[in-house]
Amino acid sequence: MAQNPMTKTQLVAALADEMGSDKKTASAALDAVARVIIREVSAGGACAIPGVGKIYCRERPARMARNPATGEQIHKAADKAVKMTIAKALKDSVNG
Repeated sequence: MAQNPMTKTQLVAALADEMGSDKKTASAALDAVARVIIREVSAGGACAIPGVGKIYCRERPARMARNPATGEQIHKAADKAVKMTIAKALKDSVNG
């Protein structure tokens, strides 16, 4: 079964251990990476993280949808969705 996802505190601790630095530096690095990804994807670009995957924004067209509670047809406006394509290296490491 699936485990609970790693929390930010656990990720910062693991990152600090991997970098050989303190948690404050690791937290700053993690926050900086997140800000760069958010800025790039929000501007319509994409961000590739080597060995992990590519994060990008995809536009979804307007469409007709169905309200599951009432069955009524409603118009859903066009919007954007953030997507991620997983790198082959990560897929291969998970599948052995």
